[in-house]
Amino acid sequence: MSEWLVLALAMAAACAVVIVVTLVRHRRAAADEDPSETPDVIEYMTMWIGVVYAIVLGLAIAGVWEARSAAQDHVKAEAQALHEISERVRVYPADVRDRVRADVNAYVGHVVTTEWKTMTDHGKVTVRGDALLERIRADVTDYQPKTDFQAQSYQPLLDQVAAADTARAARADSTGPTMPPVVWFGLIAGAVVTIGMVFALQIRRTPRELVLAGLFSALIAFLLFLIWDFDAPYSRGITASTEPFLALFPHLHG
Repeated sequence: MSEWLVLALAMAAACAVVIVVTLVRHRRAAADEDPSETPDVIEYMTMWIGVVYAIVLGLAIAGVWEARSAAQDHVKAEAQALHEISERVRVYPADVRDRVRADVNAYVGHVVTTEWKTMTDHGKVTVRGDALLERIRADVTDYQPKTDFQAQSYQPLLDQVAAADTARAARADSTGPTMPPVVWFGLIAGAVVTIGMVFALQIRRTPRELVLAGLFSALIAFLLFLIWDFDAPYSRGITASTEPFLALFPHLHG
């Protein structure tokens, strides 16, 4: 099922629940009930509950967005480090240079195809990717420079290998959800309480009030969906992409 269809259904369901509960409550209300006589303390509590919950939602959205941006930065750092290895190894003999570049291409090709799908489906990197990166490390570290020019390039190449390894480890650590279950419990419970306070205000069955109550509940459903969508940086709608790899290794397209 499409994520946008899930969003549409969730927002429609939130609106329907609020409207149905309001209509049922209105029919069962006592004949002498006056909705305009809501105690001031309830209005005050409702206002502060809404403010506090809005702050919590804002912090949650900022947190998952930051995690998503950090995940994309990890991909950029890894792609850039591998590109530097492929370019800087040009000072090495042809056989060593070709072997390193072939191993870099093999690693990048594996990441953008097999490993990315594994990250999306299972939330983890592959053992094969670890082995391919280790092969690149062995190619660089095992070569003994023959000239001063090669010796000057040796340590920077090692640094780029270490940078790629660090970025890969960071990418592996950010494949799963970033929001702990207890936070989700708080977000959902807060939504129930916040929407429930709408009924505490004894809203009437006028079209204006029903529309506002429905839009309010749909907005909360949309924000919760947005947090859920950003929560897994590599496996849901607005995700970190392989574009940095494909931009620096255009020959691997397709």
